[in-house]
Amino acid sequence: MVLKLGILASGQGTDFQAILDHINMQILVDVEIRLVIYNNKDAKVRDRAEQAGIKTLFLRGTVGKKFDSKEQRELARIEFDKQVVDACKNEGVELIVCAGFNQILSEYLVEHYVNRILNIHPAVDVVKYGGYGMVGMKVHNAVIKSNEKFSGCTVHYIDSTVDMGPILLQVKVPVYEGDNAESLSERILVMEHRTYPKAVQLHADNRVKIENGKAIVDLASGGWNKKWNDKQIKYFLYQRDEWRKKNKELSRILNPNA
Repeated sequence: MVLKLGILASGQGTDFQAILDHINMQILVDVEIRLVIYNNKDAKVRDRAEQAGIKTLFLRGTVGKKFDSKEQRELARIEFDKQVVDACKNEGVELIVCAGFNQILSEYLVEHYVNRILNIHPAVDVVKYGGYGMVGMKVHNAVIKSNEKFSGCTVHYIDSTVDMGPILLQVKVPVYEGDNAESLSERILVMEHRTYPKAVQLHADNRVKIENGKAIVDLASGGWNKKWNDKQIKYFLYQRDEWRKKNKELSRILNPNA
């Protein structure tokens, strides 16, 4: 059986691209992206998806819009999520993946996809560096300000809380002396691109059980983790080559006469 994904995104779509690359490299298997929904009309994720021949849908989000009351904002959020549910059901979506999505989900969407919505948060301490308002560079700035030795990323199911749902995977990333939010973010993003597809595969392979609000993840049986790591070497090499191309181009721009 092929697991059908729906992607929710708002920006560049690099996490989406990482999942797509893993599928194209046949590292992530028995998974298909059926739909990309974006809430920002200028989101680059749309171009990435359309170039790959994946259906896209723009739904104007609530972020940045003014409302007369909290009640009106919540009603707008629910209406948005109703459209998401309808679109996903029309495409047979079984798992929703939030990939750089900047809008908090309502209970309506969560209840329709219980333990079937994934999110990735750019920190390992989701209690201290998660919750309302803790997004993007705010997270990394808070980590650096607190002089943490490590940060990283956390893949979890979305529930009625914010960033506190059952955790599938966490990866630590060192915080170096002299780091700023941008340098830390770039280092964590590399690991996000490796970790998110792995979490999707774990879900697709039915290796996650939810007990008492906690995710019980089976990485060991059948040598699953080693098999995954062996396959993912192809993606590591791809990341390395892309990094080299990026830095070669940057060097050319900075040193045009070299």
